[in-house]
Amino acid sequence: MTDEQILEALQACNAVTKGHFKLTSGLHSDTYIQCARVLEQPRLTNELAAEAVARLPHDLKVDLVAAPAVGGIIFGYAVAAALDTSFIFSERSEGTMVFRRSFHIPEGANVLVCEDVVTTGGSVQELIKLVKDANAQIVAIVSLVDRGKKPDFGSPYFPLVTLETPSWQPESCTLCQTGQKITIPGSRSLAKNTIKP
Repeated sequence: MTDEQILEALQACNAVTKGHFKLTSGLHSDTYIQCARVLEQPRLTNELAAEAVARLPHDLKVDLVAAPAVGGIIFGYAVAAALDTSFIFSERSEGTMVFRRSFHIPEGANVLVCEDVVTTGGSVQELIKLVKDANAQIVAIVSLVDRGKKPDFGSPYFPLVTLETPSWQPESCTLCQTGQKITIPGSRSLAKNTIKP
């Protein structure tokens, strides 16, 4: 798939929406990328995962794919299936990223980290720390979408597509300053989905 075809697929799924959003990172934006709209289509998800794998260096050795919950789980699983390797995911327990469900990273394993959308890369950084704490190696990071911040993970990073989308600190958000209601659509959102700015 070309970058244009990937973008067309995202748009066809209505995965890119406009409005006033508080992102999982805490930043505000006028654009929200809801990859769940893509991931609800298994065939498309598998095609995107296969494309992500095809874009990795051919000599890259991967023993295990790991992804942060919730957003990275389906894409990470599809990437692991394309690589024909094992898959695990981390999740939050009392606000801290951990491995549960008897998931284990073997010492010295070559780990590929997968995420759906990367803004600041905070969840990926937390997962990288878990991998390093297990005395394993991060061989690369893959994301379905990068929001244009291109964080430095200290390892090769391969976003499938980069969408340059604006985001701001809450105190400098012009949408807040004009009184627009904000939506909190992420997986760590509050039970009440909209708040006044």
